[in-house]
Amino acid sequence: MFLPEFTRTTAFRWTLAVAGAFVVCTLLLFGFVYWEVATYTTERVDGLLIDELHVIAADSAERRLEDIDDRLRQDPRRIRIAGLFAADGRRIAGNIESRVPGLMADMPTDAVVARVDNRGREMQNVRLVEQVLPNGDSLVIGRNVDELAGIGEIVGRALALGLVPAFVLAVAIGMALSFRAHERLSEVNRRIKRIVAGDLRQRLPTRGSDDPFDQLTVSVNNMLGEIEALIQQVAGVGDDIAHELRTPLTRVRVRLERGREHAKTLAELQKVVEQAIAGVDQAMSIITALLRIGEIEHSRRLEAFGEVRLAPLVREVGDLYDPIAEDKHVSLRISAQDEATVHGDRDLLFEAVANLVDNAVKFTPEGGRVELALLRQGEETVIRVKDSGPGIPDIEREAVTRRFYRSDKSRCTDGLGLGLSLVSAIIKLHGFRFTIAPCPGCTAEIACPTAAAA
Repeated sequence: MFLPEFTRTTAFRWTLAVAGAFVVCTLLLFGFVYWEVATYTTERVDGLLIDELHVIAADSAERRLEDIDDRLRQDPRRIRIAGLFAADGRRIAGNIESRVPGLMADMPTDAVVARVDNRGREMQNVRLVEQVLPNGDSLVIGRNVDELAGIGEIVGRALALGLVPAFVLAVAIGMALSFRAHERLSEVNRRIKRIVAGDLRQRLPTRGSDDPFDQLTVSVNNMLGEIEALIQQVAGVGDDIAHELRTPLTRVRVRLERGREHAKTLAELQKVVEQAIAGVDQAMSIITALLRIGEIEHSRRLEAFGEVRLAPLVREVGDLYDPIAEDKHVSLRISAQDEATVHGDRDLLFEAVANLVDNAVKFTPEGGRVELALLRQGEETVIRVKDSGPGIPDIEREAVTRRFYRSDKSRCTDGLGLGLSLVSAIIKLHGFRFTIAPCPGCTAEIACPTAAAA
């Protein structure tokens, strides 16, 4: 049998399960109500029968017959049963055709008796109680209990009129919700197939309802946006790598060709080979730097994290670049009084600070100054590298951290355009903050929470 696809969904199955549980609970509830009503009615009837039996039994023989006749005469609904039987079972008075065996004193019992009156003979379901009189006669008092069956019918009709529509409504709502969820998931699957096929511009549909599904969809869309940006960045980096490697490799090839054609002595050939080796070294430096950035960006150095004292690290960087700055006639001032400690990789942090100082010394003209300082700002410890060089324009402040980017001012300076990219990757790995202040001059800061604050 063919069923719509949405009927096989989990939501629809859960709806049927909940609806079934609702039906069972309702049946139990109505059954309990019927049982309570029937029990109460039966107990009330039994009490009335016993009281009436005792009253009639206490009368004299003549008065007893009158009481039985009065009881039956005042019964327009024909629900009262009474009978007086002799010791041999002969009916003396009443509307019960014959004595019912097995009755007990003061213990009402269900029975089926033949009622006889001026309307004829009729079988009825009754509750009977019997008492044996002192003269040996048996007095039987009863009442028709067909009204209990009527109560059961009323409960059954109420159950049918209330439960069946409720169950149908629950199933209809479940079908509607399942169909809606199925349509939404089908649209999501269609979008995902397009994304898998390569269309990264696709996004999952949202309805602006801020329900959990919409929140999940927004998170997935944000993730897809990040993936698209990363893939575009990877594609751009690939183009940049090809461009940057093509230049030194082309130079190597041209020099080797010229050496092969024009070198006439061993010394000239060695010079050509040395130039070719320098070009190959430059290409390998680019590859090494890219691998280094990739390693850092993929968080492969997190296992080397520990407590790092920043003051000795800053002084060590200053000692390393002090001779270089002195040779260039640049004043390098070092201030590391704060004894802050951070959680990180000491080698990577040393490399980041060294790159900043190297850039500052490299781009500061002769007679300029470079300041390397460790200071406290609120809850953060800041490593500041400040120079008196040409600085970085506002429009290039974000671009300088991209791979292979080199501003017009640095075209004539040796470098790969990867230093600040490496610094940015290291800072991002540590969760610190890296800022570059606008010109004049250049101020680069690495702001990091202390180990206690972190």
